[in-house]
Amino acid sequence: MRARMALLQASVGFDAHEIVLRDKPAEMLAVSPKGTVPVLLLPGGVVIEESLDIMRWAFEGRDAQGWWARAQTPGNQALVALNDGPFKQQLDRYKYPERHEKAAPEFHRGQAVACLLHPLEQRLAIEPFLGGDAPCAADLAIFPFVRQFRAVDAAWFDAQALPATLQWLQGWLACEPFQACMRKLPSGQRVAF
Repeated sequence: MRARMALLQASVGFDAHEIVLRDKPAEMLAVSPKGTVPVLLLPGGVVIEESLDIMRWAFEGRDAQGWWARAQTPGNQALVALNDGPFKQQLDRYKYPERHEKAAPEFHRGQAVACLLHPLEQRLAIEPFLGGDAPCAADLAIFPFVRQFRAVDAAWFDAQALPATLQWLQGWLACEPFQACMRKLPSGQRVAF
């Protein structure tokens, strides 16, 4: 999601493929043997396999609006690191409790709120985006994971004291690039963006 959003924002054309991870196509595994998504195959055969790296590549030399530049503040880098580390770990344990033993999902939900959502709420209560008055790549990097977290129990999430975060998330969910990214792709077919 965040890789697609960055490519769209940077006006980089790309072909998207719907991948069923339990039935990975041989073409994908030939390009990226680790078998995870996203995978960006560049002309000349260079492969980028991490979404944050794809975002960085998308904005390299194409950042006239400052999306990547605004994301490079220490505060934004710290939030992205929290998102990609502790928050994602807690999200996985909350979202897929059957895959993880020990604590109940509610414990991991609370840990996720404490590690990322409270600091995010503090930032967004001051300014509408992580880039200040304008969105930045940090917003793109984080909101898909907050969306996943909310989707586990939307009624619970919406009842939390996170009004700025909820408003920020709803804005991203309603935006045209997100709607384009969420368009269901035909299985096994290539779609140009």
